Amino acid sequence: MGKFYVVGTPIGNLEDISLRALRILKEVDLILCEDTRVTKKLLVRHLIKTPTESYHQWSRSGKIDRILDFLNAGKNLALVSDAGTPGISDPGERLIESIYAEFGEKVQVIPIPGPNAALSALSVSGLPADRFVFLGFLPHKKGRQTALREIVSTTETVVLYESPHRILKTLGVLAETLKPQRTVVVGREITKMFEEFKRGQPTEVYDYFLKHPEKTRGEFVVIVSKTQTRYNSD
Repeated sequence: MGKFYVVGTPIGNLEDISLRALRILKEVDLILCEDTRVTKKLLVRHLIKTPTESYHQWSRSGKIDRILDFLNAGKNLALVSDAGTPGISDPGERLIESIYAEFGEKVQVIPIPGPNAALSALSVSGLPADRFVFLGFLPHKKGRQTALREIVSTTETVVLYESPHRILKTLGVLAETLKPQRTVVVGREITKMFEEFKRGQPTEVYDYFLKHPEKTRGEFVVIVSKTQTRYNSD
């Protein structure tokens, strides 16, 4: 049976990849990519010529069957996302679940650790990280208010992802509903050229991005302190 590697790749800076990850990507028979065009940039940078094939949230069941056939034939495969660790807020978990359902423990599913936007932002937030709640991307409509209420009432640090189209709306809701002593940290374009972290009271952070609309572009991680924290806002 083949082996299946889940490989963490850079979230922006192409230098943020481990030596082990590079070796695995060179040695496997096929790399499954969220977007082959994005992954090609990484492979070209590191002189990796392994064949690639797409696997993403719109892939049909036939694609999963094809991947299972590869593993059954003894092919070693690697799964990568456009950025970060596969399976974390992306469709990788569906494929991995299918592998377990088909083969059980006959196929080794091996993690190759790498970058993660949520943990990167959390590590520099100055907020308690011994326990935290990760919400991924908030729902667009159904369930969104429930998620926001969870942020307001939680007794743990909360980490979530947000898109440039909704970052202002989310920060505005947090500014309206959170108590002033809560701290909000926003990480923007982490590891990229315009990387930025803004930390402060909910209204301070919201006003900052409201006054600087040019900074609402890119990819965002939002971190909210728990209801009681010994850390004060800057």
